[in-house]
Amino acid sequence: MPALSLAPAVADAFPDTLIALVTATGLRGREPWPHTAAALADLERCLAEGSWQPADETDPRIEAWHSAYRSFGTNPRRVRPSVDALGRRMAKKGTLPRINPAVDSYNAVSVRHALPAGAFDLDRVTGDVVIHRADGTESFTPLGEPGTVETPGIGEIVYSDTTGVLTRHWNHRDAHRTRVTEDSTRVLFLLETVIASRDGHLLDAAAGELRGLLAPHADRTAVHHLDPARPETVV
Repeated sequence: MPALSLAPAVADAFPDTLIALVTATGLRGREPWPHTAAALADLERCLAEGSWQPADETDPRIEAWHSAYRSFGTNPRRVRPSVDALGRRMAKKGTLPRINPAVDSYNAVSVRHALPAGAFDLDRVTGDVVIHRADGTESFTPLGEPGTVETPGIGEIVYSDTTGVLTRHWNHRDAHRTRVTEDSTRVLFLLETVIASRDGHLLDAAAGELRGLLAPHADRTAVHHLDPARPETVV
C-alpha cells in the first residue's frame, strides 16, 4: 500500500493543514447506491426550497483556500479550488453532476461541508504520494483530457506519485490516469482544510459522512490523517 506524505515546505507554509484520507477496498461501483442518491437529492431539494445554498467565496472556508492559492501564485478566481467550482456550478444549475457513485458521494460531502474533496484509484497510483511544491519539471494530464500534458508552475502545490502529478493547484483538478470509475475497487478519498483549528470538526464530520456512504458498498473502509505533526501515513 502506498505511503502519503506532506512535504516539509508545505507543512511549514500551511501549519494548520489537516487532510482526512478515507480508503475503501473491495468497492462495488456498479450496484445501486441509494444513500448517495438520497444525499444528492436532499441537497438539490434544499437548494430549490431556499433552505440551503452552497458556500461561495465570501464563506471563510472558501476564502481560506483562495488565500492559500494566492500564496503559491494561483489566481483563485481564474483557477478555482474544487469545492468553490463545484458549489458555483450547483448554485447555477440547481443540481450536482452524476459521474459514478463513488465520485457522486465525495461531491455531495464536499459541497455540503464546503471542504475540497478528491479521490485516486489506488490501482493506478505508482509508488508513494507526496504533497509538495512543483519544481517545474513534472507532467500532468488533466481529467477528461488524455491527450493533454501540462507542466505545473514552480512552487505550485501538487500531489505527485512516481509517475507524475495527480492534482494541480493542490485540489483544483485531478489527473486522468488515477480517475475513479465504476470499476475502481481500491480508492483513496481526500478531504482537506488549511484551517484545522477552526474547521477540523467539520473535516471529521465530513470524513465520517463519506465513510458512511462508502461502507455499504465496500469490503473495508478506514480513515487516516495527515498534518504537520503527522506528515506521513500508509494507506
